[in-house]
Amino acid sequence: MSDEGTKKLLVLARRDHAEAMRVAAGLTIFGHTVKLIFMDHSVEESAENAANAELLELTGIEPQTTVTAMADDLPLLDAVGLARAFTEADAVLSL
Repeated sequence: MSDEGTKKLLVLARRDHAEAMRVAAGLTIFGHTVKLIFMDHSVEESAENAANAELLELTGIEPQTTVTAMADDLPLLDAVGLARAFTEADAVLSL
């Protein structure tokens, strides 16, 4: 586990990718280390998601994915990589 003030947080973007991106970016305000993993389906192209992607860039979050259709754009996690992300996190949020 991380020291008392900062945590390693894992945000799983499963149902609502836009909300997951907002939450992940917001968590960095508190100094936490945040990982974001897109799951279930590809991120829809929309103005909202484009704006949220800019937030991720500004906060230094480099998303990963388990969705093979997104592998050309983001690092693809296999089952072992996903399990490692879970074990390294102090807390997991699923959105």
